[in-house]
Amino acid sequence: MIAALYVVFTEISALLGISSGVIQFRLSEMFAVLPIFTPAAIPGVFIGCIISNILAGGIIWDVVFGSLASLLGALGTWLLRKKSVYLAPVPTILANMIIVPFVLRYAYGIEGTIPFFMLTVGFGEFVCAGILGVFLAKTLKKHKVDF
Repeated sequence: MIAALYVVFTEISALLGISSGVIQFRLSEMFAVLPIFTPAAIPGVFIGCIISNILAGGIIWDVVFGSLASLLGALGTWLLRKKSVYLAPVPTILANMIIVPFVLRYAYGIEGTIPFFMLTVGFGEFVCAGILGVFLAKTLKKHKVDF
């Protein structure tokens, strides 16, 4: 279910033209906080990212390393599950901020610098995983949604 939601929200972002590129706002990244509720969210986010990257026409390096960034982020979020909900998106933000810029620069050959890509990817992750993800987690906690 989580993988399916991830794919659907990535496709919504793609229809809006904001899911890929130097600046990316994948609305689906809000689901990266779900490992604080259940470890089942880890493969859900990972598989959702793999499918989304394939559907987006990503090259193999993007499918592998972009999805690996999501996996590492989800694992880190699960490890922080007993900490503040505000820390939940930090592993996802950092993993994507570190890995995706190298994919953009070296796999896709996009002109620009790694630090610039770190800022642009990091900004998108902060908005989607950080702001939307925390909002989602707080809403689920408030309504005592059980996984």
